[in-house]
Amino acid sequence: MPDTFLYQSLSQQQTLAPQMRKSLEILQAGTLELSQLVRQALETNPVLEDLTEIQSLDDEVDAEDLDSLEYLNTTDDDWRERSILEGKSSPWTQDDEERRQRVYDSIVAPETLQQHLQHQLDLSMVDPNVREAARAILGNLDERGFLDQPLKTLGVQLALRPKDLQAALSLVQSFEPAGIGASGIQESLLLQLARSDGEETIEYKIVRDHLGDLARKRHPQIARILGTTVERIAEAASRIGRLTPNPGGEFDPTGNPYVLPDAIIERDEDLNWSARLTGEHLPTLRINDFYKDMIGKNGTDSKARQFLRDQIRDGRSLIHAISLRQETILAIAHKLIEHQPLFLKKGHRHLCPLTMSDIADELSLHATTISRAVAGKYVLTPHGLMEMRAFFATGYQTSDGAEISNAGVREAIQQLVSSENPEKPLSDEVIMKALDKQGIKVARRTVAKYREQLNILPSHLRKTF
Repeated sequence: MPDTFLYQSLSQQQTLAPQMRKSLEILQAGTLELSQLVRQALETNPVLEDLTEIQSLDDEVDAEDLDSLEYLNTTDDDWRERSILEGKSSPWTQDDEERRQRVYDSIVAPETLQQHLQHQLDLSMVDPNVREAARAILGNLDERGFLDQPLKTLGVQLALRPKDLQAALSLVQSFEPAGIGASGIQESLLLQLARSDGEETIEYKIVRDHLGDLARKRHPQIARILGTTVERIAEAASRIGRLTPNPGGEFDPTGNPYVLPDAIIERDEDLNWSARLTGEHLPTLRINDFYKDMIGKNGTDSKARQFLRDQIRDGRSLIHAISLRQETILAIAHKLIEHQPLFLKKGHRHLCPLTMSDIADELSLHATTISRAVAGKYVLTPHGLMEMRAFFATGYQTSDGAEISNAGVREAIQQLVSSENPEKPLSDEVIMKALDKQGIKVARRTVAKYREQLNILPSHLRKTF
């Protein structure tokens, strides 16, 4: 039997206390996420209260009204408490039930793609077997409205007859929006064209037989094969471009997320740039005095006293973390004003190179703290809503010694492409030379990289006829 030995070793480990982890979570949270965290804390921690709600009630009612019996009788919450204490109750009437149902009915959730299609299926007069197959197809559509697996495979998995499945697919493809139920983008475009103009149009033939050439802007080649003019092909390409490659996209609840700015940079009365926080959407928290007093009372149970101590500690930690987050964001916004005056005055083209380490050194913070603080945060500027991260970028030095950020180079490329002759689009080489004339020296491959980041096609694909 092998011998057993005990060893002692000394090592260092760094662990984060729960309060520190919570503080970092609060610092990194976006505006809407933080609002949800605060609301959750208000629901789970009894010692926390929303000072904003209390103040809003105080603002609406003056002292005389608060002492009046008439006011108490008209306040629903107080009336309910008085009724409970006095042992009174009122029967639940049919009118009460109807009012509650009207409230529930007024809560509107966005309609999903499947709900929209199911409603059309419910109104369709079809064979029950076809209806069952159509339900199976609806359940296998992806977020774009495309069938994500072959019809034959679906039939085998669900034991559905091919005849019923084919009829069901034709039914689903007749629903709105046009293009639903396709196996991919090409079939979806064909369904849309067939619905609007039929299958004998040049547009339909181009999508059916020459979609690859159309993507490469080979208009003369397509015109020669179809026996028409380049101008007619260009017109058809324009119409095809107005079709949607994502017919189910309008039902995507995440397609247009709502963004709230965390800070606003604007001019003050003296026309100097200033920053302020947009904290009005966040509750103002405080510890309820009633629970503080309970800890000091002799009659309070020891377990209850310890529970209240823990809740007060957690509440104060949360309040401190939120305050620290707001102070850090505001301090960063002030530093952005100091470092980016040209941007504020002239726009994105004049963003200067700036790193998070620069700001961290000036604020005596760690660069990772700055990274967490700007993550998912937005600033409303005179030039629109911007991510805080967009202010931090490396850059280039122009021929006159000035510095320009990557974002400034990208905007310069965007301006050149926007003003080009569509019949003679600028190549990456020509763009590089144009930038050089502006004093911005970048390599051709850098131009190509920034062009791709801007979702600008190569010159041969931007050409129009």
